[in-house]
Amino acid sequence: MALHIVLVEPEIPANTGNIARTCAATGTHLHLVHPLGFRTDDATLKRAGLDYWHAVNIEYHNSFSEVLEKYQEGRFFYATTKAKKRYSDFAFRDGDFFVFGKETKGLPAKILEAGQETAMRMPMSEAVRSLNLSNSAAIVVYEALRQLDFPQLF
Repeated sequence: MALHIVLVEPEIPANTGNIARTCAATGTHLHLVHPLGFRTDDATLKRAGLDYWHAVNIEYHNSFSEVLEKYQEGRFFYATTKAKKRYSDFAFRDGDFFVFGKETKGLPAKILEAGQETAMRMPMSEAVRSLNLSNSAAIVVYEALRQLDFPQLF
């Protein structure tokens, strides 16, 4: 098993590249949900991921419902600034899915409504609207790995 990051309609190639590098470093699977705001052969995307793309287990999906259908047994957690619970309030397990929305709008209301019980936020001051997408993904993945005692990492 492994953890999973799901990016729903990401817009900025550098963020996706940075997340791909985190996935390579941690053995986390990456799921990209179309439409993407960039081409996957984008130089910025490749540069941000450096030469680690070969180490990323990546899947492309036409819709988020396709992800849910394929991984019906998965536990999904939804990152949003609108959540009441913090990411650190959850006990994560191997195989969990962490879902993030596009940089400018976050996750669609329809997805958030269905995932209210497992919606999570990162605590932050009121000085900003949100954290950077790649930073948020890294925070959550490393918290889950910490809870799991960093399996197969050294």
